[in-house]
Amino acid sequence: MLLNALLLALRAIRRNLMRSFLTVLGVVIGVAAVVTMVTLGNGATKMVSDQISSLGSNLLILSPGQRLGPGRDSAGASRFKLADVDALMTQIPSLKAVAPVVGSRVTLVARNQNWQSSVNGTTNAYFATGNWTIADGRDFGDDELAAGKAVCVIGDTVKKQLFANVSALGEDLRVKNFTCQIIGVLKAKGQGAMGNDQDDVVLMPIVTAQRRLTGSQDVGTLMLSMRDGAVADRVVSHVRELMRERRKLAEGMEDNFNVMDTKQIAETLSGTIRTLTGLLGSVAAVSLLVGGIGIMNIMLVSVTERTREIGIRLAIGALEHEVLLQFLIEAVVLSAIGGLLGIILAFVACLGLSALMSMPFLFNPTINLVALAFSAAIGILFGYMPARRAASLDPIVALRFE
Repeated sequence: MLLNALLLALRAIRRNLMRSFLTVLGVVIGVAAVVTMVTLGNGATKMVSDQISSLGSNLLILSPGQRLGPGRDSAGASRFKLADVDALMTQIPSLKAVAPVVGSRVTLVARNQNWQSSVNGTTNAYFATGNWTIADGRDFGDDELAAGKAVCVIGDTVKKQLFANVSALGEDLRVKNFTCQIIGVLKAKGQGAMGNDQDDVVLMPIVTAQRRLTGSQDVGTLMLSMRDGAVADRVVSHVRELMRERRKLAEGMEDNFNVMDTKQIAETLSGTIRTLTGLLGSVAAVSLLVGGIGIMNIMLVSVTERTREIGIRLAIGALEHEVLLQFLIEAVVLSAIGGLLGIILAFVACLGLSALMSMPFLFNPTINLVALAFSAAIGILFGYMPARRAASLDPIVALRFE
């Protein structure tokens, strides 16, 4: 009986292909919109998590001032010293590495080419805290770090801009008013969480940067890498206690520094994106209801057009529930076809938009199956009333219908 009802439904749909297509168009758009929004939202969440993870593993960033970002109040806060690095490493066992960073943005010159980039003075701990890999060359030697020699390691973007396809190892790079020798090239990491190019950087020994760039022994930022298994909240608490003691902050005084946990930032941003994705998906789902109303409308028209056919079926012995099932299956088939077309459209759209926005494409079978099931449920919900109306027709009145 179900197979027969399905065949009748397909025959009725094929009889009016254009009308059937226009009927399911609302469902197609609704399913495509929902699946696209959720898929792109998942991709954006993954992209943000990967970008923040690329900053470093189990990374804490210690900065002067109480806030980070634009308008931060670090101007009046005292900066750190290299002695703070030793204190953190010796007194907090949960820390794997601590990298001091002083930075300045200057113009670089090499081989008649120039490029403006960020120059950071640091130690070899920077490579561990920031998950950096040297693709070519080496890191700093102990004698180079201690003496503040004019050597540097450049990022992939700087290498491409100044040296193109030529090897940069051993070349001289003019930084502001002095020249340093390139001893290494970093492996590319790509875009950062804030949209910045992580590869647009030059690293040199911190003593060199302090002497020749900043003219001060102050340290602007400390990057702290926690050991695997360390509890972030506990480590942050220990860091705060130690830094308050070293900066001689009395009880009741506010911190004049900030400890940022990049993992917490990743979780916060991911949660925000998931909330926005759910909101946009809910808005897009409204179009599914519009599509369902379109199906109900066309099924009511179909019942009116086929009143005589229904009367003949009832007159020759068809039961009411058989007529009900026929029209209900027709509505479900219409909405299911719309759901399948919507999923196909969403798949193509997600592939294109993911490539356009440079985010990963994450195929989620669950949301696709849910969208298909929901579209079929829309067919049942909005197809029942027309089907019930067809099944309740009086055979004699239906046979007289012109």
